Amino acid sequence: MSRHDHGDHVHPEHGGGDPHAPVDDLDHYQPESLLMEQALRELLVEQGVFSAEDIQRQIELTESRTPALGARIIARAWLDDTFRTALLADAKPALGSAFALDLANTPELTVLENTQAVHHVVCCTLCSCYPRNILGIPPAWYKSREYRSRVVIEPRAVLKEFGTELPAQREIRVVDSTADMRYLVIPLRPQGTGGWDEERLAALVTRDSMIGVAQALAP
Repeated sequence: MSRHDHGDHVHPEHGGGDPHAPVDDLDHYQPESLLMEQALRELLVEQGVFSAEDIQRQIELTESRTPALGARIIARAWLDDTFRTALLADAKPALGSAFALDLANTPELTVLENTQAVHHVVCCTLCSCYPRNILGIPPAWYKSREYRSRVVIEPRAVLKEFGTELPAQREIRVVDSTADMRYLVIPLRPQGTGGWDEERLAALVTRDSMIGVAQALAP
């Protein structure tokens, strides 16, 4: 995977709310954008491209998704070295095989593993590209202009605001999610979890840890 390094920021080539949120959760779309979206949606319905019922079903499907699937994926990767290797090499086929997920018509997905040497953080500098089929709806702070601009410039400061303080020697790589490429982070497995099963481990995996602004919960 090709990247451009800018200090702590790594920019790949293009190929709800939190009590601790460090960014402005009120960074809404401009009214003009909402009007354009409404007009386009009504035109597509009028032309028979899809129906209002189709839109409602898709909204309900999207809103029903949660980070629980992502947590199961991470727990499986912690337990199964063969699965983790396949996930890091080519995520979509690995997930299709292990979790029966149909990702054929979704953007490419890259899975990144945090280590004692490197910590990954995901953002979308242009909008809010996010692996919704795995993590559900992105939190408001992820979409905010403040997070999108600050995390690429001062990632350590942003992570600290989430309560995540990393050793100075640990490299931070910020990866930019795009319309064509989404990212999922495998956080470090917490110490003291030897012998735990997948369900118990999954309970330690949070949405924020799979974005990279936090670490997995301590047991």
